[in-house]
Amino acid sequence: MSSYTHHDESFYRKYIWSTDHKIIGLQYGFTALFFLLVGFTLMMIMRWQLAYPESPVPLVGSIFWEDGILLPEIYNSLGAMHGTIMIFLGIVPLAVGAFGNYLVPLQIGAPDMAFPKLNAASYWSYFVGGIIMMSSFFTAEGAARSGWTSYPPLSVIEVGQTLWLIGMIFLITSSLLGSINIITTIVQLRAPGMSWMRLPFFVWSQFVTSFLLVLAFPPLEAAAVLQLMDRVAGTSFFLPSGLVVSGEILNVSGGGSPLLWQHLFWFLAHPEVYVLILPAMGIVSEVIANNTRKPLWGYKSLVFAVVFLGFMSFIVWAHHMFITGMGTTMSAFFQTTTMIISIPSVIILSALFISLWGASIRFNTPMLFALAFLPMFGIGGLTGLPLGFAASDIYLHDTYYVIGHFHYVVAPGTIFGLFAGIYYWYPKMTGRQMNKFLGKLHFWPSLIFMNGIFMPMFIQGLAGVSRRLWDGGLEYAHASGVLQWNEFMSISAWLLGLAQLPFIFNVFYSMKFGEKVGKNPWDSTTLEWTAPSPPLPHVNFEKIPEVYREAYEYSVPGRKRDFTPQTVPKKG
Repeated sequence: MSSYTHHDESFYRKYIWSTDHKIIGLQYGFTALFFLLVGFTLMMIMRWQLAYPESPVPLVGSIFWEDGILLPEIYNSLGAMHGTIMIFLGIVPLAVGAFGNYLVPLQIGAPDMAFPKLNAASYWSYFVGGIIMMSSFFTAEGAARSGWTSYPPLSVIEVGQTLWLIGMIFLITSSLLGSINIITTIVQLRAPGMSWMRLPFFVWSQFVTSFLLVLAFPPLEAAAVLQLMDRVAGTSFFLPSGLVVSGEILNVSGGGSPLLWQHLFWFLAHPEVYVLILPAMGIVSEVIANNTRKPLWGYKSLVFAVVFLGFMSFIVWAHHMFITGMGTTMSAFFQTTTMIISIPSVIILSALFISLWGASIRFNTPMLFALAFLPMFGIGGLTGLPLGFAASDIYLHDTYYVIGHFHYVVAPGTIFGLFAGIYYWYPKMTGRQMNKFLGKLHFWPSLIFMNGIFMPMFIQGLAGVSRRLWDGGLEYAHASGVLQWNEFMSISAWLLGLAQLPFIFNVFYSMKFGEKVGKNPWDSTTLEWTAPSPPLPHVNFEKIPEVYREAYEYSVPGRKRDFTPQTVPKKG
């Protein structure tokens, strides 16, 4: 019997107003997947506009817009909300809120998060923020039009930004509550024997990610409040004097600085890149170690690299602002730090590649996504290097090259890592395996069409095609030679959307009809696989686990089995 007790709960108390970290993790997961679907749908509408600028958008065009043709201001709204939804409502809540919530207590042998009620408050703050953001589509002003970066003065003057800012304040509050909870849980609730160097690498990735959120989000929350005051209270924190709008000088007190917002935004937004990628790296590490049947190569190097990466992510933000007129000294500083921060990323990627050497790889669905993550993230990282130099960034800034670089990091990079995690831990969450055929039917088209969307962006970007163009560059002579790629990318995007249908069907089908599994269907070593599948409500384990070993003891010579769980005592 468990050392902890729990009582029977009603449906609403158990699944809606729950304080159990596993239920909250699932709430985060399903909500985030829904928002990802919404954000992807907005992208598909935008891609139709870019491929066929003069043609009505099928299905939804005639419902929402006159003649069914997407208006430029609506295109701007879709672009702003696509970026916001995918990052702040989709990927971050899935990577940290869902995976972090569900797995961190299980992997460290804890019965729950340190602050269960705070955990529930974190989810509901996220949910309310998401609802506020989505409601902006149904207001008279419409949704935000100033991009996901919300740059002033446009974001202060343009309609639709107020609800965006209010929603963002709720989302940031959610992230802060969740991050503090994860940090406290890892520090205070580790099982007996679970030393720092016995932690699974996934836990380390969540630990560093939570510190990034705690330290980087408060400046942006303060900035969001200040920008909201600029919009509704007549202040001018970010509005300069003498601003001319429609031929007339805007009547504001002035004295504000649009550049101040950029600094505050990117102080969060560059660590945010690592908030996206680090949990995915942690997931991929778990999947690779399990499916190569080998310990992770250079575990301590991975840990030190991820900690150093977290530290360095705070002193590179201004490479997004090379063209704002910063001096050569500051420019040289941020160029240097940008090059330095690539080192720990290379260490992590190299360690994962080396872990594959000489392995008997099991090519199951989670492993396919994990293997695809490696080159996709590699492309994303390498294409970012020219943007880290001021000389080349001048030409590439605000072109489709930047879009291609960023999306390679977060789409075939981060999202593939998250898919690997869903397929890998689904048996633990449900007690059933996902369908293998549907998993591979999801993977291969996704890999092909992801590259079909984002690789041509580098071609267009190098040709000088600007981002955020309603017509995709139709009116620019220099873009004429690469405009044909718009249709190719758009067809790839729609086929990518079609490729997600097997995944959606698989998630729900396998809950009822998937193959039943026991505690440890993957023959894994980490603590979560010693708990029942699914784990016990509120307590997780049948008894408090005790840890005797490192996280990845696979294929140790002389042992009968090719894996030794962390709970197996060492002899003598």
